[in-house]
Amino acid sequence: MSFFGLGASAEVEVTLSDYEKRKKVEIRNEDGKKEKLFLFYDGETVAGKIFVRPKGKKVEHQGIRVEFVGQIELFYDRGNHHEFSSLVQDLAPPGTLDKEKNFDFQFLHVEKPYESYTGANVRLRYFLRVTIVRRLSDIVKELDLAVHSLAAFPEINSSIKMEVGIEDCLHIEFEYNKSKYHLRDVIVGKIYFLLVRIKIKHMELAIIKRESTGTGPNTYNENDTVAKYEIMDGAPVKGESIPIRLFLSGYELTPTMRDINKKFSVRYYLNLVLVDEEERRYFKQQEITLWRKGDLKSIRKQRAEVAKGTS
Repeated sequence: MSFFGLGASAEVEVTLSDYEKRKKVEIRNEDGKKEKLFLFYDGETVAGKIFVRPKGKKVEHQGIRVEFVGQIELFYDRGNHHEFSSLVQDLAPPGTLDKEKNFDFQFLHVEKPYESYTGANVRLRYFLRVTIVRRLSDIVKELDLAVHSLAAFPEINSSIKMEVGIEDCLHIEFEYNKSKYHLRDVIVGKIYFLLVRIKIKHMELAIIKRESTGTGPNTYNENDTVAKYEIMDGAPVKGESIPIRLFLSGYELTPTMRDINKKFSVRYYLNLVLVDEEERRYFKQQEITLWRKGDLKSIRKQRAEVAKGTS
């Protein structure tokens, strides 16, 4: 696949060297629409060809370059784009384009420390940017790329045990099988009713995504309920236990992201909600960690690429 863009006086096409075999994934763009992008991992080389075709007259330029950029955009601060990665390769010195020219480019073992992400108030994106520098206005074309961060199974993954209680009215214990889940995992748990003296009519488990942007007193939190699972409809009795089984693969989730480049975080919580017959709501929230599972072969390859790039 290629990327085409019509400029004021030149057409630019970017083709990745391994596009025929490279996997594509769906990424949500700023407009909320999904688009398929070529997928890369940390440490992988990004290489290909750039074709520049003059349209009509000759194109005088002050040089042509290609950049690999990792960038965070905060939607409330659109004037400032925060680049955490920027690699540049000069393709041509100042001159004149009077016919089609193509240029090879290669960024070896590129560090891609974070996963691509588009949220309510922030976007983290990777892209190739081709610039034909001109005296009055540059010709700029971009090709977005997707990046996933793989992880191995966590060494410590303890279960979660908690209690919810209202003195002399309600006492519930609930347990989840672990605290860290991969994105296609299953949350397994159980709820025990030790004391029930209020009339509960409904219970549900929700997954809450909390996106935090800014720092300190200027931190803004955006909460989004990404999943709801009805546990019970009707009144429980003392001594009853209810099993929980929630499949994560059916929901649009990302790995947990903590303090990404000191700009934003994405955290996930399990929110247990009880509603009584008078519509009063009782809830208990517990943070969980989500991670993107990678097979050992992919992770070893990724680590080898990173080691090559730093040696």
